[in-house]
Amino acid sequence: MFLKFINLNTFIGNSEKTFIIAEVGQNHQGDIKLAKKLIKTAKECGADCVKFQKTCPEEKFNKLALTRPYISPNSFGPTYGDHKAYLEFNENEFLDLQKYADDLGIFFTASAMDAKSLDLLIECKVPFIKIGSGDSNNSLLIEKAAKTGIPLIISTGMLELDAVKTIYNLVSKYHKKFVLLHCVSAYPAPFEDINLSVVTLFKREFPDITIGYSGHELGTHISTAAVALGCKVIERHITLDKTQKGSDHCCSLEPDEFKMLVDNIRNVEKAMGQPVKVMQNSELPCYEKLGKTLVYTKDLCKGHILSINDLNIKVAEPKGINGTKLNDVLGKTLTVDVEEDGSVLEEHLDSII
Repeated sequence: MFLKFINLNTFIGNSEKTFIIAEVGQNHQGDIKLAKKLIKTAKECGADCVKFQKTCPEEKFNKLALTRPYISPNSFGPTYGDHKAYLEFNENEFLDLQKYADDLGIFFTASAMDAKSLDLLIECKVPFIKIGSGDSNNSLLIEKAAKTGIPLIISTGMLELDAVKTIYNLVSKYHKKFVLLHCVSAYPAPFEDINLSVVTLFKREFPDITIGYSGHELGTHISTAAVALGCKVIERHITLDKTQKGSDHCCSLEPDEFKMLVDNIRNVEKAMGQPVKVMQNSELPCYEKLGKTLVYTKDLCKGHILSINDLNIKVAEPKGINGTKLNDVLGKTLTVDVEEDGSVLEEHLDSII
């Protein structure tokens, strides 16, 4: 299974390169200029996609949730509704950000936090829609998104496996163009709670879709390890300054860290290579210098049949038959006289090994 984003000929799939999402979320502080700077930074760091969050507060929260006091160092308003409204871009601002990202050549999308926001994202023709962990138990929203046929990337924080299977079965009724992300919804996530082995579990349970990882831990090494386990989508929050006001900044990556993450992922992809074990060209200088080959333990005459007592393995000049071929040489008949400590060469034997 793969998702194809036609406009930039980009694919998400198990045989493709890792798709890296820079999650801006609400780290823009409600400032569109800062939001654009984060988009540009994500592009410069090598991210494939920049992601925001889209919310209609009245659709996502009930009245009591919106009016409850929000007394916190991270608050942008006296109530939770005021706080969310401060951080929310209107439709025109959102479209402006999308155009800015398109002009830079980086994918732009958002998490749909409610049905009305989902409709807006569909109108914007984003390449895929993200369903965050906060809506991973929102079957109404997930099914509405699945019915559109638009590719989905779904985080699975705060869920047990049976609930993840429910998501898989629900979306699969409509299509298989979706990705499940292992995620732990803690900010930051303690290393001992991450259970990165869940990636392997997901790959076994859902072999016909792509698996990824959305990380909230400190640093970059866990997310890089997720790629080695087979994740093909990595999502991490990006910030310009971890000390800024807001609960996500502490577990976000500053530009130098995000660039390091991208570089490390690309290096891991190169290092994973193919499941073929052969001597590499880069190893030849070492083999020529130190690689051991077969040598004779004594002078031997033409017609002698080689036994284990006739052979040793040493670093030798000239380079002879590789020491790994010992058993193939046993029982061969010499076609020439040979000297003690000399290299065993193909032309000394009655048949090619």
